[in-house]
Amino acid sequence: MSKRIAVVISGDPTVTGRPVEALRIALGLCAGDHETTVVLLDHAPSLLMENTEEIVDVDILEKYLPSFQHLAIPFVVEPGTRIDTLSDDFSVNILPADEIRRLIRSVDRSLVF
Repeated sequence: MSKRIAVVISGDPTVTGRPVEALRIALGLCAGDHETTVVLLDHAPSLLMENTEEIVDVDILEKYLPSFQHLAIPFVVEPGTRIDTLSDDFSVNILPADEIRRLIRSVDRSLVF
């Protein structure tokens, strides 16, 4: 049975490999028929930026990002988040904090990293 899933990532990818691993897990959840949304908070939106040279495990990130583009997996960020040209290649929605909370409460499952 299909589930609605939110994967919330808030770590700093220049400090830890956890945000990249969380993206890999999110992609794995999309392999089934689940409706998955990835919420990027704090420093996590830098995963979708052009300048990724300081990101821990950037080689893994570069391997999986094309799949997110191809599958049009939706990303959610907060207003005021700096978004550059690379993020134009992704399905990025800007939602206020209260709508992000509502989204997370409305899904069947959520994973928080």
